[in-house]
Amino acid sequence: MPDRSGDQPGGPTGDRSASDLGREMSLVDGVAYRISWSALWLLCKIWFRFSVVGKENLPLEEPYILAPVHRSYLDTPVGGMVTARRQRFLGKESLWRNRIAGRFLTIVGGFPVERGTADRAALRGCQEVLERGEPMVMFPEGTRQHGPIVRADLMHAGPAFVAARAGVPLVPMGIAGTDHAMPDGSLRIRPTRVVMVVGEPIRPPVIEGRVPRRAVADLTEELRLGMQACFDEAQRLAGRPALPDPDPPETEVS
Repeated sequence: MPDRSGDQPGGPTGDRSASDLGREMSLVDGVAYRISWSALWLLCKIWFRFSVVGKENLPLEEPYILAPVHRSYLDTPVGGMVTARRQRFLGKESLWRNRIAGRFLTIVGGFPVERGTADRAALRGCQEVLERGEPMVMFPEGTRQHGPIVRADLMHAGPAFVAARAGVPLVPMGIAGTDHAMPDGSLRIRPTRVVMVVGEPIRPPVIEGRVPRRAVADLTEELRLGMQACFDEAQRLAGRPALPDPDPPETEVS
């Protein structure tokens, strides 16, 4: 999600309304989700031998924002296996151009956002989902990153802003192994062990009216530290660190 820390997230709204972005899924979709989730759980369990630590930290009934680290395209499907409870997530609108793929993504909890042009509507859609009592998955690092460190300069304020506006907890999560299973640039998915560590919920302060930028910044940093702790533990349990950046940025020489 983009960095939006004021009461007005800013940016064009695009053609989609918030209600369209975060609309409630039907009963039929709910049944189809249970079937799809069960099949995907079995496939992931066999292929990745995944394990989950700290699953008890996920709220059982109240809405929340699950905030995982992001090192692979596999983080969304594999990370969704931490709970059978239906979680919603944002996806690039282009993924819905294929009717079959779009239908499947909707069933498993996704809703589309046009990257770069629908930021404000997307944030509103996320808030509507949470206010309806459904949990969300949001990646605070935005796009896929590399390495074992959750960098402060790559964190986006969107998840903290939405959590503060909706009054829901942020749940940090570390995922280790998905980048080894599907390295950057590879189309092959290797049978690699994956470990997920769920941290304790981080509850935002009670805020009336406008959300202060300072509060969002503090909450984002607290979330980053929680994600790092979970990521460190996940990498330790998996027995391997995250893959380094294949094209690291140049460092200035003083």
